[in-house]
Amino acid sequence: MSDNYITIKQEVTYEQVINKSRFITSLYPVSTEDEAKAYIALTKDTHKGANHNCSAYTLGTAHQIQKANDDGEPSGTAGVPMLETLKKEDVHNVVAIVTRYFGGVKLGTGGLIRAYQSGITEAVRQTGKVSMQQAERYLVTMNYEQTGKFDHFIDQTPYDVIDKSYTDKVTYTIHITAEDVPAFESFVSNQTNGQAAIKKEASLMLPFDL
Repeated sequence: MSDNYITIKQEVTYEQVINKSRFITSLYPVSTEDEAKAYIALTKDTHKGANHNCSAYTLGTAHQIQKANDDGEPSGTAGVPMLETLKKEDVHNVVAIVTRYFGGVKLGTGGLIRAYQSGITEAVRQTGKVSMQQAERYLVTMNYEQTGKFDHFIDQTPYDVIDKSYTDKVTYTIHITAEDVPAFESFVSNQTNGQAAIKKEASLMLPFDL
């Protein structure tokens, strides 16, 4: 089974006022349950005066770990709707905390559910999504006279040049998806007439735009 998954691009905070209640939605990418719990604790400490700090998180490529907490809201009106919205958005390894400052007007069961869901939906939309994929970091070293052609053609590929270093030769640091390895190695060989040195430096998980 693939270890690839979709998550949020970066942490985000979104605020909305609904019938005088202030809802602050915070999303964080996480990799462990301890990280998720730490963000929840931090938010509760930051918003000590809030009426509720409801939370939900999902971990794993198939949502293997799922938790939800209404934090004093009527049962089933906050944490579970938040969790289900994260799953509907198909984002993984994310913790969501929605802080509510009550404004004096009750929203009712349906109103609460919609409020907690809409905050998650809008926060995900604002930060955007990325696909976390198995990737490889390569070092490609070549003579200076080969770089002009190589630069031109690699700009037309999905391969991500993240660094160049210059000594007596030029070394490129390049990230590619694991599935692109054969095509990439062939590309380098073709563009440099087989004269470049290719070294796989590391395997890692990296974000790729959707």
